[in-house]
Amino acid sequence: QVQLVESGGGSVQPGGSLRLSCVASELTFSSYVLGWFRQSPGKEREGVAAIDSTNWTRYTDSVKGRFFISRDNAKNTVYLQMDSLEPEDTATYHCAAGLPRGPRIQWVRSVLSQSAYSFWGQGTQVTVSS
Repeated sequence: QVQLVESGGGSVQPGGSLRLSCVASELTFSSYVLGWFRQSPGKEREGVAAIDSTNWTRYTDSVKGRFFISRDNAKNTVYLQMDSLEPEDTATYHCAAGLPRGPRIQWVRSVLSQSAYSFWGQGTQVTVSS
């Protein structure tokens, strides 16, 4: 059974940093596209960052230049380095894994959409507050 387990969340002051980790089991990790999503109360789940098997990455506009996604296939782990955190980044962060479907030109457009992913972690809470 595929499992994704996040860690690294916590409370931090504005301007601070956190690094989230997500360890996956029971899947061919290196073949998967990996994503980080976040959800805060009353809001829809939002795609934050994604990375494919070639280490191509994509970010939502609000985190560009502040967040960095990476992967270590030997450890079955995907990371999200979050710098210059803002109160608006407060949310539960979930990692996700999915196999790319169809032509690349199509799936790269959907890589920050929930529909691109088959497996999800339970989430880790990030709170940014002074």
